[in-house]
Formats: sequence, structure tokens, C-alpha cells
Amino acid sequence: MTVDPLYHPYPSYRTPAYARKGMVATSQPLAAQAGLEILKLGGNAVDAAIATAASLTVVEPCSNGIGGDAFALVWIEGKLHGLNASGPAPRSISVEAVKRAGHDSMPSYGALPVTVPGAPAAWAALSRRFGRLPLAEALKPAIRYAEEGYPVSPTAAYHWGKSFEQYRKELRGPSFEGWFETFAPGGKPPAAGELWASPGHARTLRLIGDSEAEEFYRGELAGRIAKFIGEAGGFLSEEDLAAFRPEWVEPIGVSYRGYEVWELPPNGQGLIALQALNVLKGFENLHPGDADTYHKQIEAIKLAFADGKKYVTDPLNMKEDVGALLSDEYAAARRELIGDRAGFPEAGKPKGGGTVYLAAADGEGGMVSFIQSNYMQFGSGLVVPGTGIALQNRGRDFSLEEDAANRLEPGKRTYHTIIPGFLTRGGGPVGPFGVMGGLMQPQGHVQSIMNLIDFGLHPQAALDAPRWQWTNGRTVLVEPGFPAAVAQALARRGHDIRFALESGSFGRGQIILRDPESGVLCGGTDSRTDGIVATW
Repeated sequence: MTVDPLYHPYPSYRTPAYARKGMVATSQPLAAQAGLEILKLGGNAVDAAIATAASLTVVEPCSNGIGGDAFALVWIEGKLHGLNASGPAPRSISVEAVKRAGHDSMPSYGALPVTVPGAPAAWAALSRRFGRLPLAEALKPAIRYAEEGYPVSPTAAYHWGKSFEQYRKELRGPSFEGWFETFAPGGKPPAAGELWASPGHARTLRLIGDSEAEEFYRGELAGRIAKFIGEAGGFLSEEDLAAFRPEWVEPIGVSYRGYEVWELPPNGQGLIALQALNVLKGFENLHPGDADTYHKQIEAIKLAFADGKKYVTDPLNMKEDVGALLSDEYAAARRELIGDRAGFPEAGKPKGGGTVYLAAADGEGGMVSFIQSNYMQFGSGLVVPGTGIALQNRGRDFSLEEDAANRLEPGKRTYHTIIPGFLTRGGGPVGPFGVMGGLMQPQGHVQSIMNLIDFGLHPQAALDAPRWQWTNGRTVLVEPGFPAAVAQALARRGHDIRFALESGSFGRGQIILRDPESGVLCGGTDSRTDGIVATW
């Protein structure tokens, strides 16, 4: 991929970062520097990714935490490896039990939507298989931030404050006191530049590092988590935690204009990004800033989401074969549905069988695409007292409907929004990419990949380009910097175009590319957040 460091089609831009020995890109500067610190201590890209991910639970807790899930794509030893560390629903929960508790749908907060956290197991699994340093060493920067405190960054402070206002209105009862004690000490969230520390968080990270996560799943921390959830009226047990193991999986991919785009298989929604790209690759004469190109992108995403929402769930419960959904034959049939006007998306029938993202690379060829989340900002609103463990509410995405593919069942993994991406060419690595942000993620993947491949933008420009976001029906949000003339042209095609007042819902991404000949790394980090590209 030819990268012009000065080419950017939009007036406000930053140039990409270059390095040779190592690179870490994420949404928070202290976390990126933690990864770089570990690289300089002799760690590889995997160690750096773990250090960055653990640090993000401290320095950006409004987007992820120790009690969340994680996924990873790792290029190492000449091969791409996939890790699914999403935890299942408790084995004792059921649709009937949730309804008996007075709910017609899965609640957003409290103990009922809490599923088994997968992030600590992901760190341990990655460290054991591919890491060069002990897990305890990789977690030291995060422990230091938690113990000594750090100044909160502006974007984190903004989202932290929004969550505080929401939680203050919605969270009632003693179960939620731990959240306010941990994340709003003195009755208020920290402002930008204000110091925040969490000694309990530090102790938990130390226990995880020293035990390679055993304490979290089969030790003291497991007991404290299960006891707290039981008292809060939930179902997560010590047995659920003890039984959990992350799963190594084969990535899924599609060919796209001479490259291979890779995602993890369901239960993640990476399939949606691949389906949309598979449709789009059949169109020629696509141009940046062109209304017809935006129209085709939006329509392809709508069709892919229609399938994803109908079929994506725990792979053990999938009603359709992934290979069939990604076949060229099926993509051609879906492509035929795209006309000149905005349509309403419907699922097809193929034949046959709160989030943070980081990218890391070392000087030896290792590259990692990693994502973790508590979902919906801080998650369930529950923090295990004295531990800093904010528990996710990922179970909120389960359906209680009888015939839904993603219906709540004991021990089942839900449809998952967080997805890491990876790009290869001719069997060799090009690099990791990702865009966080709920249902924006596959849309951000498609837009970023097309910016890189179709439009020739460098990583920073690909991330900075104005984004759109399909929400439902014919409604499309565009961010404040989106060209007004293009928005008007899309509206004339039948799209319900709405300008967002801020860019917070359009995701925050990172990209690292490696030149196959020189080994030089080229990286970008989203201007919509506080992050940096830490280089060596």
C-alpha cells in the first residue's frame, strides 16, 4: 500500500506517525505510552497490547474495565490468530427468571445483564501463548497509574461526566454505591486534568498479574464477585467464573481489491463489515466525497446489518453458515438490491451450508489488533466493593423473544458489538485497524478500509475523514464536519439525513500499517479522542 504522508482530502488534518522498532496507538496517551514502555523493556507486540489494555481500564474507565470482555487478532510467527474472550450468560439464568423479576426485556443496569467477564482471561491467554514477559510485568504500568493516580484526559472526563449524570438519575439502591464511591469520589466525577486514583483497582490488577488471572476466575476475586452479584439479585456464580476459558478461533475474511480483510467470527459483528465490503467490491468508480459512493456504502451496510441482526449470535446457535453469508454468490444477490434510492433493509436467505481499541506492533513483525469493553460506558453500574471491578452489562443485548436467534439461554454468549480488524495482502501482514463505538464499529471498519484502499488515504487521514452512521430504516446520522452538499444529495435519494451535534457517537479508531520491504510502521489515531501514536 502506497502511503502519501501529505495527502488528505479534508482541510483539517494531522500527518501519520512513522517508526521502525515499535508502535502503539490507542485513545489515551498514558495507555499508549504504557505499551511503549513494555516494548522498550524487551516485550513484544503482545506484551505491549496487554499493558495498554490493562492501563485503559484505569485511564479510560468510562469505556472499558476489568469486568468487561475482549477480542484480539494477532499476527505472529507468520500467521493470523484470533481470540474470543467474550463471557457467557450465567448457567442459572433464564428468560422466565428475568420475566419473574419484572422485566419484559433485558434491563440495562444492575445484576441481571452481567455476564462472565472475559478481559482478564484474554490478557492471560495472550501472555501465555505469545508473550515474552510475565503477565505481572506487563500489568505494572496500569498498577502504577491506579496506585499513584493520573490526570484525567479531556475526552475521558467528558464521557465520565455524562455517565455520572445518567447514573445519578437511574441507579438506585445499595448495590450501586460502589460505583459512586469508586468513580465519583466526593460526589462528583473528576474533571479534565484532575487526579484520580483507585487503590482497589491496583490491588486487583496485581492479583491478576501474579496469578495469571486464576484469582479472578478461581480464587479470592471470583468469590467476591459471585457473592456481590448474588446479593444484588443476579445469577453469576463462582462456578460460572471457574468454567470460563477464552476461545482461540480461526479469523474469517474476504478479498477486497487485492487485499484480505479479516475479522473474528460470530458471536461478534465483524461478519457485518465483511458482508458490506463483499457487496461494495462489485462496484467500480467509487470516489471520496462522492454522493453516489456514500449512497452505495450506506445501502450495503443496511443490508449487512439486516442479516447480522437476524443471524449473529453464539456460533453454537447460528441459524446460517458464515461461509454462505460471505460467498460471492450471496454478495452478488444482495448487490442487485441496491438501486438509486434509499431502501428499507431486510435480511436475506443465503444458500448452503462503552469500548476501547488499540493497535500494537513491534520491530520483529508482530502485530496486534485488540478491543475490550464494558458496554454502555461503565457497564452495569455495579462495582465489586474495594476492587475497582466495574462489571459489564453485555447481557443487555439478549432477546427475551421466543424465536430470536439471540434469545437468552443459560451459558450462551450474546451478539457482541466489539470487533478488531486486520488487513493482509498476498498472505503477509499489512496491519491492524479498528473503530470502537457500538453499532458504529462495522460501519467504521468499512469506511476506514475504503479510505485506505479505494481512496489511497494514509492512516491518519483515513481516520479523520468525516463519518456517517446508519441507525435504522432510512435514517443516517452525519457528523458536524460532513459536507453539506453531499448530505443534501443523499437526502434527494430518499435518505433521512440528520446532522449530529457532536462526533461522540461516530467511533474512535486506530490504524497501524507495515511496509513489507523496509518494515517501517505508519500509524494514525482518531482525532475524535485524546489518543496518540507512541513510537520507537
